[in-house]
Order: sequence, then C-alpha cells, then structure tokens
Amino acid sequence: MSTTPPSKPSKLPPFDPTDPIGVDDLLGPEDLAIRDTVRAWAADRVLPHIAQWYESGELPGIRELARELGSLGALGMSLEGYGCAGATAVQYGLACLELEAADSGIRSLVSVQGSLAMYAIHRFGSEEQKRQWLPGMAAGEIIGCFGLTEPDHGSDPAGMRTYARRDGDDWVLDGRKMWITNGSVAGVAVVWAQTDEGTAGAGIRGFVVPTATPGFSAPEIKHKWSLRASVTSELVLDGVRLPADAVLPGATGLRGPLSCLSHARYGIVWGAMGAARASFEAAVDYAKTREQFGKPIGGFQLTQAKLADMAVELHKGILLAHHLGRRMDAGTLRPEQVSFGKLNNVREAIEICRTSRTILGANGISLEYPVMRHATNLESVLTYEGTVEMHQLVLGKALTGLDAFR
Repeated sequence: MSTTPPSKPSKLPPFDPTDPIGVDDLLGPEDLAIRDTVRAWAADRVLPHIAQWYESGELPGIRELARELGSLGALGMSLEGYGCAGATAVQYGLACLELEAADSGIRSLVSVQGSLAMYAIHRFGSEEQKRQWLPGMAAGEIIGCFGLTEPDHGSDPAGMRTYARRDGDDWVLDGRKMWITNGSVAGVAVVWAQTDEGTAGAGIRGFVVPTATPGFSAPEIKHKWSLRASVTSELVLDGVRLPADAVLPGATGLRGPLSCLSHARYGIVWGAMGAARASFEAAVDYAKTREQFGKPIGGFQLTQAKLADMAVELHKGILLAHHLGRRMDAGTLRPEQVSFGKLNNVREAIEICRTSRTILGANGISLEYPVMRHATNLESVLTYEGTVEMHQLVLGKALTGLDAFR
C-alpha cells in the first residue's frame, strides 16, 4: 500500500467573502450557468420594480413573467418530459435561491407552478392529463394553483371539508380553499377533496379543475403585509361539475398532497437562503460605507460579530441545501430530512434578516433596502408548507418513534 500523501496545491486560493467556505466548488459548469442565468433574469426583470410592486401590493404582468420563466426552463424545472427542463434537484434549488434573493413572491410563483400543481399532475396524473396540461404549464402559457389549505384546516389537512360526490359518471365538488398562491390568475387548479371512497383521510382525492368551469371562483386576498408581490386567493367551489377523468388516478389519501408539499418544501430550503443572502449583502455593503464615530461601522467589533455570525448561518444553510439536493438527485432524500432543512433554513433566514436590519438601523425599515421586505416575506414562508411546530413534531417523531401530533 502506498503511503504517499495526496498532493497539495502549491498556493491556496484567495478568500472569497461571497463564498467563504467554497461551496461553489461543489458546482459544475452547467450548475453555474443555470444559476447565473436565473440571477441575471431576476436582476433585470424583478429587482428594478420589486419595491414598487411590494408597496402597491400587486404583481403586475404576472402572465408575462410566467412566460419568461417558462422560456428560462424554470417551471417544472426538475420534471422530465412534456416540455419540462429535466434539471437536477440541485439546479432547481439554485434557481429557487436566486429567485427568492429577488423576492419570496417570485419564488412562490415558480414553486406553486412546478413543485405543487405540475408535480401533482406529473406524478399522479393520467397520460392524457399530462399531455393536456404540462406542456402549456412548462411554457408559462397556463398558470396553475394547488388547493389544499382551507379556512379551518391548515396543519391538519385530513380534516378538510371540501367534498367531491359522485353524480352518475361525474364528480361534483363543493368547498373552499384558502391562501392559494396564483389562484385568481390560474387556468387550472389541482384541488384536493374528501370522497366516500375511504375513511379518516383515506378517501382524499385530487382533481384537475379547469378554472373556467362553472361554479369555480377565486377572489383575491387583499390587505396582506407579507408576500405582497404575489397573487394570493381563496378558491370557492360551488357545485363544480367535472368528468370522471378529472380525478388524478395515481393519488389516494393524504400521500398524494403530502408528497407534493415535500417537493415544494425542498425548494424553500434553498429559497430562504436567497432572501437571507440578499439581506446579508445589504448589511455588509452598508457596514462598509456608513460612518459613525469617525469610521465605518463595519470596523467596530460588535458589527463584525454580527456579520460573522450571519455568514456562518447563511453558508451552513446553503451547504445543507446542497446536501439535501444531492440526496434528492440520488433518490435517497426522506421527508424528515426535508423538514430538517425547511425548519433550519427559514428560521435562520429570518434571524439573518432581523440582524441585518439592526446594522442598517432606521434605514433597515425602508424599501430602498431589501431587508424589511425579505423579513416580512419570510414570516409567511415560515408558516406555509408546514409551520415550525409541525416540522418540529415530524423530527420529534423520527427521533423518538413517538407520535405527538394528536
């Protein structure tokens, strides 16, 4: 056996403040190209306008943005066939990070389209459903939404009241869904409903609902103080009649919607770090130029301590996202591991935003800087796709083998 130690580089690479632990070394040329393409699109199409959109509480031109995102291959990005890009999980994650570095609402548009609505059809739909909907959704010509949460049932979807009954060969849906991203601009909705085909949640089925169907409406939710540059709606289903082939044949019970949520949560693991990075970079830039007591505040120990701690948590979170992405690409990523990532990264991202705000002082609450916008957006991200408490209980059950949900 050879005892010759591995060769070492003759000179260490310089320290990169934007990548202090060298995470980019894990990326290949195609990964970097996708990341840089999405970053450039966001810088051109979102960042110049996002403060105005946020302040006005609207996302104008959402259909045009969706088509542009489709042209980038960002919609249903990690799905195969039907016009989808077939990218790796890591590449999809990098796109989510760059989109959320612009705004959580933009990443939510992409996540709901690809990881919820398109993923549900791709994984559980019939071949006819896939061919009918996925190409148009991948191109951004058709916007989709995902109806699971209800006014009285969020963390406990098994108790949903939306009901689908048989009427001859048809299905008739009645109920309401709440906090639905893309709802009022969607051309198709994936709606989950109770049926008589099982008990205790086992009879839950998914339905592909064209939003032009009589009885379907999606009034937009106003007066939000988070995710303001995002379309959020209620779904109202009042005797919505669908043909027998509207049901997703591959999904029965909660396994279907929960697997979609796990896929969407994975994108959040990355996206939250984008919001954190944007806030951290704003704090670093400000600390190097803002002067107090005769010198930049970045030269004071307390400010440097804040920056160091934020950098540690930011890049640990990005490294965790990479690790989970590699596991997803290998087919070994478990839902509990996604909960681990979502719980950690969103929680740490909010703390980074809050600490960044303290460095910016009063300027931190101004829309001239991205920090407060990201902080308020992340309050929603912390709640949707599973609250902190739900992910703590998922991990608690996995660690102890004891179910504390009920």
